[in-house]
Amino acid sequence: MSYANGMAMPPTAVRAAARSHAELASVLRLSVMRLGRRLRKERSDESLTPSQMAALGTLERHGPLTPRELAEHEKIQPPSMTRILTGLEGLGLIDRAPHPTDGRQVRVSLTPAARQMIQEDRRRRDAWLARRLRELTAAERETLEAAAEILGRLARS
Repeated sequence: MSYANGMAMPPTAVRAAARSHAELASVLRLSVMRLGRRLRKERSDESLTPSQMAALGTLERHGPLTPRELAEHEKIQPPSMTRILTGLEGLGLIDRAPHPTDGRQVRVSLTPAARQMIQEDRRRRDAWLARRLRELTAAERETLEAAAEILGRLARS
């Protein structure tokens, strides 16, 4: 394959052009899963489950939520979220408070200990990834910067 005016395509472009959508999906899925698994190894607190960490992250991003709202964000059933929250409350990582407009509901929020744990967790994983990124060429880092935007769009779909 070649560019216009007879210029050769870079090897990575040739490989990408030759792959079907299904093949690319498979390669991409595997790479993203492996990177996610490797980043999970850098967690500062391995006593929490991935579901508990996800719930804490959602509360950190969105602020206080009802258990139902949190379950909707996490795409799980409310009874499952209730179990997750019970565990987090037992660890002192969430607080429950009455809903300001509906006395039948409660809202959950992060405790200072949870905020500190999330910050430490992100710091460790970001530091590991930054070290690995320094090993790449400038062109590879530019490619990853563009890919990060695209992956973000795929994740929001």
